Amino acid sequence: QVSLVESGGGLVQAGGSLRLSCVASGLTFRSYAMAWFRQTPGKEREFVSRISGSGGISGYSDSVKGRFTISRDNAKNTVSLQMDVLKPEDTADYYCAADRSYQHILAGRADFWGQGTQVTVSS
Repeated sequence: QVSLVESGGGLVQAGGSLRLSCVASGLTFRSYAMAWFRQTPGKEREFVSRISGSGGISGYSDSVKGRFTISRDNAKNTVSLQMDVLKPEDTADYYCAADRSYQHILAGRADFWGQGTQVTVSS
């Protein structure tokens, strides 16, 4: 049974930093592209960042480029999202996703999803 468990969310002031982590189990982690999405009530889920199975390729949405950094540790089945210079508009529930396709995951077509972790950025 596949499980993705996010952690690291919380309350932070604007300009601050948080580091989200997602630990995967039940799958061959290095075979999966991983991504972070976020969602606020009443809005569609939004792509944030993705990383290939090897970690050699990554991408970001324009709204977070230059502020967020995605990374993965295949030995620990973990993907992380370092979030710096946080803004109030970054407030959302953040979800970890896994898919065999680095292309498909961009559109939110992921095989597996975590339960989410809440991030709140105060102004």
